[in-house]
Amino acid sequence: MKRKIFLSVTAIILIIAAFITYKIFGPAVSVKGDSPQYLFVKTGSSFDDLKKELLDKEFISSTTWFSRASQILKFETVKPGRYKLSNGMSVFNLARMLRNGQQTPVNFVITKFRTKEDLARRAGKLFECDSTQLISYLNNNDSIKQFDVDSNTVMSLALPLTYSINWNTTPKKILQHFHKAWKEFWTDERKQKATSLGLTMHQVFTLASIIDEETNNEIDRPKIASVYINRLAKNMPLQADPTVKFGLKDFGLKRILYGHTQTPSPYNTYLNTGLPPGPICTPQAETIDAVLNAPKTDYLYFVANSTFDGTHVFTSDYDDHMKYARLYQAALTKLLDSANKK
Repeated sequence: MKRKIFLSVTAIILIIAAFITYKIFGPAVSVKGDSPQYLFVKTGSSFDDLKKELLDKEFISSTTWFSRASQILKFETVKPGRYKLSNGMSVFNLARMLRNGQQTPVNFVITKFRTKEDLARRAGKLFECDSTQLISYLNNNDSIKQFDVDSNTVMSLALPLTYSINWNTTPKKILQHFHKAWKEFWTDERKQKATSLGLTMHQVFTLASIIDEETNNEIDRPKIASVYINRLAKNMPLQADPTVKFGLKDFGLKRILYGHTQTPSPYNTYLNTGLPPGPICTPQAETIDAVLNAPKTDYLYFVANSTFDGTHVFTSDYDDHMKYARLYQAALTKLLDSANKK
């Protein structure tokens, strides 16, 4: 009799143990759809906030066993972040991941941003800090001087790369990631080439940004760089149309007219000699190297080819330049008139 009771109690204990083991170590997390799902834990969240978020997003049906697993792991301090959840994850693995702060970083891809506002808006959609916080930081010279930039040149830190950054980051940490990549990009060889051109690293970046806005033609970029370098050496205004667009903040302009070129702006290179105070976009790394490796030429002028094939005509004589410029303007007028009639 005693043996039967013992066996019965043992069986019950084993069933209970198996049940508890299953609840803690068995599949518990539910993820809907095929795309990755993330749990976002905000800075300052309490343990109750965390459990509420898990329930609200329907990642788990009850917090009972999650709480038990957390007690076993001595998980008490909530760490903010972006956590990737997998379907069927156990509450034990979930609690351990959250306890250890094993979040999944955000891949922040820098392509072409023209303004700090563009960068801030994109970052605001990806990170816990919002766009207002980031733009405020980028405009604060006291905050960013540690990176050897000011509010005009700060965008030159945003090299066109993919940055792996934690979701619960701060504007300062975003800049730290940019600055680290910047220092790695600017090798001694690149620095020496910039110095030989009489330009700082930030000035090279600014010049590259103008060229990137001038053309998509990879072959012509080094020659365009040579034109601007020659004009800088002669203290001639660059007369770069993209800088006028930037100053006006009208990036849809199809044609730059005299009135546009006479609008005062630090970025208007028709009215001001030298480079503008900062970049007008985030240029490609290849364009930066096109500036650093610009060929020695006597070109002082260039204009888009009237065939609209993406190439440019380069000259060292103003009269020759005007001849090709008139051809281009006539072709552009015809093209725009045709488009307006449709």
